[in-house]
Amino acid sequence: MKLIFEDYTKIIKKNTILDHISITFTSGVVYGLKGKNGSGKTMLMRAACGLIYPTSGKVSIDGKVIGKDISFPESLGVLIENPAFLPSDTGFQNLKNLADLRGVIGDEEIRQAIEEVGLDPYDKRKYRKYSLGMKQRLGIAAAIMEHPDIIVLDEPTNALDESGIELLQPILKRERDRGALILLSCHDTEDLNRLADQIVIVKDGKAYMEQPKE
Repeated sequence: MKLIFEDYTKIIKKNTILDHISITFTSGVVYGLKGKNGSGKTMLMRAACGLIYPTSGKVSIDGKVIGKDISFPESLGVLIENPAFLPSDTGFQNLKNLADLRGVIGDEEIRQAIEEVGLDPYDKRKYRKYSLGMKQRLGIAAAIMEHPDIIVLDEPTNALDESGIELLQPILKRERDRGALILLSCHDTEDLNRLADQIVIVKDGKAYMEQPKE
């Protein structure tokens, strides 16, 4: 599978947020987006998900143009900015609500995803009682539970302790090895290098692949 940006430009209120980006992402790779706050990383992820449409240019998945042929990727797991769930439901109930929308996984797969991120699927606490780290873990579980073709994780290590980051690494490796295309950003360069196969530099609304080290 290929996710292709072709001369993609996004202008909001006369500000160029994404600037003539042409880049190709392929399945079976973890791409780490590296750049300062405001560089365009989150907007690039939003564009890949169909959450924003271009001012000019296009983004396509295996030839299907987002916003024209399809509204958004057909198989997508996403965590952008802060996870948001129903405060009065448990973690399991929240993920079940999401899973029921497509009906491709059952309760067992939901519990497995919750366990993989280090949470208890039988925890009766309501989401509003969760710590920031627990909320982030649940957001990651929501993104990976259906084993989608494309996984987009914006700052997934936010509020995670070292044990949480260590749990994330094998999850990403497994999803990559089964053929997922993974985009992730991380403010910590060391964590980004640890989690990603290929670094993508995002600067001033432009994006390009970093050359691999010799």
